[in-house]
Amino acid sequence: MLKAAIIGLGRIGSLLEEDQKREKPCTHAGAIAATPGLELCAGADTEDTRQKLFAETWKVPVYAEAEELLKKEQPEILHIATHPDSHWYYCSMAERYGVRVVVCEKPLADTLSEAKKIAALHESGRVTIITNHERRYSADYILARKILAEGEKLGPCLGVKGTLYMGKTRRLIDQLWHDGTHLADAAMFLTGSVLKHHKTIAPKGLKAREGTAYLAGSLQNTAVQNDNSIPFLLELGTQRDHLVFELEFSCERGKLKIGNRIFEIWESKDSPYAENFKSLEKCQEGFTEKTGYFSNMAADALFCARERLMQKIPAPHSSAADGLRVIQYLRSAGKWE
Repeated sequence: MLKAAIIGLGRIGSLLEEDQKREKPCTHAGAIAATPGLELCAGADTEDTRQKLFAETWKVPVYAEAEELLKKEQPEILHIATHPDSHWYYCSMAERYGVRVVVCEKPLADTLSEAKKIAALHESGRVTIITNHERRYSADYILARKILAEGEKLGPCLGVKGTLYMGKTRRLIDQLWHDGTHLADAAMFLTGSVLKHHKTIAPKGLKAREGTAYLAGSLQNTAVQNDNSIPFLLELGTQRDHLVFELEFSCERGKLKIGNRIFEIWESKDSPYAENFKSLEKCQEGFTEKTGYFSNMAADALFCARERLMQKIPAPHSSAADGLRVIQYLRSAGKWE
């Protein structure tokens, strides 16, 4: 058994495990507790209420100070579920106390400079840092990546559109940084490309709490010399009374649409409406299997820790380098203000 601890005992750290509608586990604490080979040894948070709830729920020691936790518990794996402005502070602290693997919540940092420092620490090999871009661990997204990469069913991808509505009055820039993090990383993961920003169309500005903005860019495969970039368009919206997190991949012979509780494949068929034309026909809808988006992340952290015990440098499925690429995109699309 390897010991894992958590700093930050709020929603994603532990509290969302009480949400009856979410697939379980859906928090860092739940994922650790559900993973054979991992032991949830402790948690740390500055808020008394969170400390009490965590101790009652998980029956483990709780600390007010992260440094005290690291001194006394000496975990092999540390999950950082705090605000992004503290991520570099805790990552560097973890390295000083000999933590083998850090699981860092997204976004990797709140500034480009600190994201670069976290990525450099990971690249140094002194500690393995996983960015919790959970869709890289989700079975439906892994299947979608396979379908798009093979191209047998739909042909090459020719364009990608993302849609993000995450609150009626949340500023567009806040949606981009806190939720667009996942969407941008998912677009890069599913296409094996790097997302670049080109132009912002935001009539009311990205600070607005009303209206719609469009971010135009491209997904570029840096491993290929010729220009095979894929156009990318992200729509950010406020004033909607519903949440939307979707990516649509337009391909030569159909399209694939994926998002929160959405998995659709449309194929090109002879049109029933007009001769000598083709129309799109939905041939698959829904993903009924468990996605394992949090449990697979914890299993990856466990694997990486065991590799480090054998003096190997592991390559996690979602590293600090992936987290940095997202920050670079977000920083170019809209400054955190």
